[in-house]
Amino acid sequence: MRVVVTGAAGFIGANLVRGLNAIGIDDVIAVDDLTDGHKYQNLSGATISDYFDRSEFYGQFAAGAFGKVDAVFHEGACSDTMEHDGRYMLENNYRCSKNLLDACMAQGTRLLYASSAATYGGSDTFREEPAYEQPLNVYGYSKLLFDNVVRRMIEAAPQQVVGFRYFNVYGPHEQHKGRMASVAFHHYNQFRDEGCVRLFGEYGGYGPGAQSRDFVFVDDLVAVNLWFLQNPGARGIFNLGTGRAQPFNEIALASVNTARELSGEAPLPLAELVRHGLVEYIPFPDALVGKYQCLTRADLGNLRRAGCHHEFADVATGVSRYARWLHENDESRRGQA
Repeated sequence: MRVVVTGAAGFIGANLVRGLNAIGIDDVIAVDDLTDGHKYQNLSGATISDYFDRSEFYGQFAAGAFGKVDAVFHEGACSDTMEHDGRYMLENNYRCSKNLLDACMAQGTRLLYASSAATYGGSDTFREEPAYEQPLNVYGYSKLLFDNVVRRMIEAAPQQVVGFRYFNVYGPHEQHKGRMASVAFHHYNQFRDEGCVRLFGEYGGYGPGAQSRDFVFVDDLVAVNLWFLQNPGARGIFNLGTGRAQPFNEIALASVNTARELSGEAPLPLAELVRHGLVEYIPFPDALVGKYQCLTRADLGNLRRAGCHHEFADVATGVSRYARWLHENDESRRGQA
């Protein structure tokens, strides 16, 4: 099987390449923009058959330059929710995806692509239906625009098309994302560097650190993508989260206690972490008032009806695994210094 992964050196793309390798798929064409050369590290150790810069791939693919390609995992996009250049966002996230969809359908290639829970924006219901889609920024709008193209054609599509609305994903190989990296990544680094984790205080009717999101471990996200690859009859747009809303307090609790365990210290309950100054609450920023989602929770009804019954890790399990991975990689880098 020949597979293309766009955004292959990015967070989710790099994990997908490793997931494909793990099930015996090594003919993987990686596509990305390595202007930031450090991102190559995300693919170090993974097996790929070729690499193409994004500037040359899409035109060559549409022209059939790669022969028979069984599936494209389209993870490449501008994922910066603070990017306000709408022209840039729509060119990268909408037009590029639309052209790729057309090329896939013409060549008999299945398309599995990254959408986003940002399509829901200000909604309080997270179900894959237009009534609940209220994007708060041009990033969310760009993803919704492409989802709507898929909706119009999917029943008549000659082969599988699947869109995944990713919720709050965390896990290995996201270090290049800077401020856009996950809460779990930032908590680990805050505690390592400063000895405490800082959370937002009371806001939106939620107590300190009690605002909640659907946090999904990247290994689970990869598992669901691969389930759809192995079930080519399943098609549609699906939420990809855990179906649970868990508070930021639980991310902090798992991050700090894993760090304590790795240092030979006993875990503590949240109240004790706060009392000892290991978790702190800061005033909610004025700049985020009215622009912040206090609750997200994926409705998994469509995913389960499609036949995918993957069990997702909760925050305590996933964040602990991730913090241990970050610790091991910190130690490895120190050893090479």
